Amino acid sequence: MPDRVLAGERRDIVLVVDDAPGTLGLLNDTLESAGYMVLVAQSAAAAMTVIDRITPDIVLMDAVMPGMDGFEACRRMKRNAALISVPVIFMTGLTESEDVVRGFDAGGVDYVIKPVAPDEVLARIGAHLANARLTRSAHAALDVAGRYLLAVDREGAVLWATPQATALLRAVCPEDEDSPVMMRLPGWAPLAEQEVPRLAPVVLADARQVEFHHVGQISAEELLLRVTATAPGRDESVLRDRLGLTAREAEVLLWIGRGKSNRDIAEILMMSPRTVNKHLEGIFAKLGVENRAAAAALAVRVLGNG
Repeated sequence: MPDRVLAGERRDIVLVVDDAPGTLGLLNDTLESAGYMVLVAQSAAAAMTVIDRITPDIVLMDAVMPGMDGFEACRRMKRNAALISVPVIFMTGLTESEDVVRGFDAGGVDYVIKPVAPDEVLARIGAHLANARLTRSAHAALDVAGRYLLAVDREGAVLWATPQATALLRAVCPEDEDSPVMMRLPGWAPLAEQEVPRLAPVVLADARQVEFHHVGQISAEELLLRVTATAPGRDESVLRDRLGLTAREAEVLLWIGRGKSNRDIAEILMMSPRTVNKHLEGIFAKLGVENRAAAAALAVRVLGNG
């Protein structure tokens, strides 16, 4: 909690949105005393105007206000890629579970019950600011590393994406807004608990094939995917020519190198798993390797040098 701010040090910006002047005054005094820079808005519309000019580090949002309510304001915020990682804490007198769920569905990270307790608000702000910094640092590291990664929720909506993945997402859905955040991946089907997403490749106008691969689960509602784009035929040709494989063996090895199981390869190439096994036997013999891991490593190395 920044109760001691050094001269010249940047202060975290808290945007407080509430139509009650008394609540605004209390929170402004409390947060200023704790060392935060405070911006206030008496309506959701006014908050949108503020956010257009200044990006806050965290938002305290009244849930129920005249005109646009806090839930809708939060949803609009989360459509902006620059605001997707800004935590929104709802302030509400609503204690019904359905109202709490509405807040989380809108993109909020937490809520406090009115009348607000200043110490509780400060504690929650401190915790969520720390989490947001870790998230931003992780995203920045992935961006710098040039990784083609994105995260989606269980409904297939994009939560965030590295710049490299964003470029491919825009190519997949050129009709969407500039920001890919909250766009839904094409062909996404609802997932059962612990189910791994399987998406059909998307063919672009330039004949490249974009594929989404499941990497892991970040949280219960956040799945990590890797996106790749390949020119059909090129990689298979490189493997065939460099390693002395048949066209079909090159196709099988390509998918082995992309981490696909024999069953997946059978479905992709429309052959039986038994046929995939026969091709693998031939691949292992020609490459002089004993298992699929060694074959995959060799394929990746050849394509990386191609």
